[in-house]
Amino acid sequence: MKQVLFVCLGNICRSPSAQGVFEARLAERGLQRAYQVDSAGTGGYHAGEPPDRRAQAAARRRGYDISGQRARAVRDGDFHEYDLILAMDRSNLANLLQRAPANCRAQVRLFMAGVEGWPQEVPDPYFGGEQGFEQVLDMLEAASDALLAEHGH
Repeated sequence: MKQVLFVCLGNICRSPSAQGVFEARLAERGLQRAYQVDSAGTGGYHAGEPPDRRAQAAARRRGYDISGQRARAVRDGDFHEYDLILAMDRSNLANLLQRAPANCRAQVRLFMAGVEGWPQEVPDPYFGGEQGFEQVLDMLEAASDALLAEHGH
């Protein structure tokens, strides 16, 4: 089983949305038993809280249910547990690489890295309008499809 962790700053919009999109893509392909998926934040500001209501609404409009997720901070053990730790932006990536043990750094990367036609960073929609959440979902869908293709699915 491949274990994937999506990471943003607060774990209330981008990373829970990524988890929801990726889980839906896995279900569409009958691969939900082949992967364990979770999300976390580099900051523990919102631990225990559900995703942002705007992120939930945007996800729901596309058929993703992220309402049951709860924010948590990245734990030291995550670096040993997860095969891939996918950061939403360079700031998250830098924080993760600073914390990661040297032998675990290879599995930490930007989620959008190598997805043709898209920026490498998923912008944080938290302080923007509704359109930002839609743009984030567009990016997460493209990156999820690219990740699955990379792994032969």
